[in-house]
Amino acid sequence: MKLGTLKTPGKRDGELVVVSRDNKRAVKATQVAPNLREAVEDWVHAKPKLEQLFKELEDGRRTDAFEVDQHEFHSPMPRAFQWADGSAFLHHVKLVRMARKAEMPATLYTTPLMYQGGSDDFLAPTEPIPQIDFAHGTDFEGEVVVVTDFVPMGITPEKALEKIVLVMIANDVSLRGLIPEELAAGFGFFQSKPSSAFAPFAITLDELGSEWREGRVHLPLLVEYNGQFFGKANAGQMHFHFGQLIAHAARTRNLSAGTIIGSGTVANEDPNVGSSCLAEKRMLEQINTGAVKTSFMKVGDRIRIEMKDALGANLFGAIDQVVIKAEV
Repeated sequence: MKLGTLKTPGKRDGELVVVSRDNKRAVKATQVAPNLREAVEDWVHAKPKLEQLFKELEDGRRTDAFEVDQHEFHSPMPRAFQWADGSAFLHHVKLVRMARKAEMPATLYTTPLMYQGGSDDFLAPTEPIPQIDFAHGTDFEGEVVVVTDFVPMGITPEKALEKIVLVMIANDVSLRGLIPEELAAGFGFFQSKPSSAFAPFAITLDELGSEWREGRVHLPLLVEYNGQFFGKANAGQMHFHFGQLIAHAARTRNLSAGTIIGSGTVANEDPNVGSSCLAEKRMLEQINTGAVKTSFMKVGDRIRIEMKDALGANLFGAIDQVVIKAEV
């Protein structure tokens, strides 16, 4: 099943729609729940009704279906009660730590890294990325994320996998120039993590078929920067799987239904697959040539992130954003 959120004037959370598997048609599902956040909060009742709408749409039995224009879609959840982002790809951790001359954590292989991001104001998938000061080092980060049902405190990683209700992909925007100073202060990310964006469609695990196994999505994340290939790292190479990330987040607290948990930047050690963020590419340039050649993002730079299944079908739609100078 595939779900999305139409931008709707006067409705901060938009309107819930069911989307066809080929991303071409959709039908409003507001009779089930006004928006995706509320559908997830009542998932046990909403899911079968949404699945029925999806089946009717796929069978061509919905006379109220309309053509999909991805520019009319917000991120599937325009806001959430919680957005917690892990860093499950250790190759990425190693490279970015090297870039800022920071030591590797002693628990790198045993305990996930995670920060709590701002979840009150996500960008739409085709909305510009506004930046106030380009000395801040604007970067994109391509990620896979999951949306959970209610997760009780102290859950095991195995049980946590059962709490996943949806999968999405994300652009976790980062300001690399601000990160070292914030971390040095000893209280973590805040100003260095502006609003993230998500591709327009969220899918249930069954849509991934055999590509979902061991708590991971075993597909490449396709990243295009300024119209050129940038990366196709396989998201299945997470060191920590999503059950471990969810359990880590819920170690000392419950997680509300609708919590979003991120994988961190998708990264592989194979240099032929490219990268999912600029910081990695810059560090590899430094290692291989002795000098950084790639600059961080500036006005007009464009980032596109998507994921396709083994048959080439686009699963989530596309994140397609351009950087602009923020008006203040």
